[in-house]
Amino acid sequence: MARVTVEDCIEQVPNRFELVVLTSERARNISSGAPLTIERNNDKNPVIALREIAAGNIDIEKLRDSQIANLQKNNKLDDITDENLYAENQEAVGLEADYSEAEESTIFSPDDEIGFEIDLDFSDEIDITEEDK
Repeated sequence: MARVTVEDCIEQVPNRFELVVLTSERARNISSGAPLTIERNNDKNPVIALREIAAGNIDIEKLRDSQIANLQKNNKLDDITDENLYAENQEAVGLEADYSEAEESTIFSPDDEIGFEIDLDFSDEIDITEEDK
């Protein structure tokens, strides 16, 4: 890799695996148009990223935070309001429902049938026949 050794970068990032992750993140940033801190000298982006890390020109903490932010699926939490989420879910499914004047006790009535029955037997008795012995 153009005479850039891992030993040059280990002083800045002691973990080799983290070095690989941070170098790839910096190389992606360079590909996206981030300004270079060293001369390109006809090198590819990963080599430039390694040289920048070895020279100490890159803030490692910012690079770590950038990597973590890119890996997160939801960067910001949405504010949850006190709306009727059950009604919104039914509308999303395609059922038309008006729960504006209904009380919570009528919306979530325990007497409503779910649509299936389960018969569970939790007794401790075990039937052993003569054939099983």
